[in-house]
Amino acid sequence: MLTKSFLILTFFSFCLGLTTSHGQQKFASLGDFKLENGQVIQDCKIGYRTFGKLNAQKTNAILILTWFGGAAENLKGMANPGSMADSTHFFVIAVDAIGNGVSSSPSNSTRQPNEKFPLFTIRDLVKSQHEVVTKNLKINHLYAVMGVSMGGMQSFQWSVSYPDFMDRVVPMVGTPRQSSYDVLFWNLELRTLERGNYSREAMKTTGLIHELNLLTPEYGQKKRPFSDAITYIEGVERNQDAINPYNWASQIRAMLTQDITQGKSLEETAKGVKAKMMIIVATQDHMVNPASAMEFAKFAKAPLVELTSNCGHLATSCESEKVTAFVRSFYGL
Repeated sequence: MLTKSFLILTFFSFCLGLTTSHGQQKFASLGDFKLENGQVIQDCKIGYRTFGKLNAQKTNAILILTWFGGAAENLKGMANPGSMADSTHFFVIAVDAIGNGVSSSPSNSTRQPNEKFPLFTIRDLVKSQHEVVTKNLKINHLYAVMGVSMGGMQSFQWSVSYPDFMDRVVPMVGTPRQSSYDVLFWNLELRTLERGNYSREAMKTTGLIHELNLLTPEYGQKKRPFSDAITYIEGVERNQDAINPYNWASQIRAMLTQDITQGKSLEETAKGVKAKMMIIVATQDHMVNPASAMEFAKFAKAPLVELTSNCGHLATSCESEKVTAFVRSFYGL
């Protein structure tokens, strides 16, 4: 969906390694999928791709979750030989999140298109992924769950929704619950779309807001000279033509529900996590505030990897070698 966008291009560049033949796009049919709010996604389909080979004991499966607006296709670099979810060692499952334009979404639903599409949460995404893994792939335990950004949010949710289901969890630049800053930022994007009636012009403005918070001002200043500013803005706006505003809004609404504590404290919630965790944050993140993830790492007694570059939310790209080394070590590679 967002193959032309700066977000996807930059995150994709972080997945270094040799080229590997990527898995074919597949779909799991979940039928009428009931959401936690009681609504139903009719004829729900979840896209996924697999890389590598499942061993006879079914003990080497890793689930990778998509970032905001991302697709399973964008994750294939993570399964490259030498990368963090090395498919020469693991059976890698990359799942398309609801609302990304591949899985059931406002843009592709024939019975519930656009504004008629039901409201879903991060917990609903995780439930749908669990069904794909258990019912379609017949796997009852995972070696690891991991994801970047919104994928990191889903990873946190996996750790509490299905605490016995995996051995390891690696949330990267995600959060266990939204901060007040996050709520302000995502509502700015969402209300721009709503007040602009989901028009292309509203999507262009939303795209500019999104780009503004991907990087720190310092990094942006070094990356783009003043003379290129207008050309860059025009390029960002052109890239929004590939984005469906209803899809974008649906996943924002899901992220705004992110709170794995469900009324408990972070400390109490962390005590219920059974999988080993390694939490990766960007300390200068202007898109997903790292404070809650850092606090959760302390309570869960989990290793915390701090990315300190001025790349902001895209620090996983700028510090890709560091990230890959830490994750591979955590996976015993």
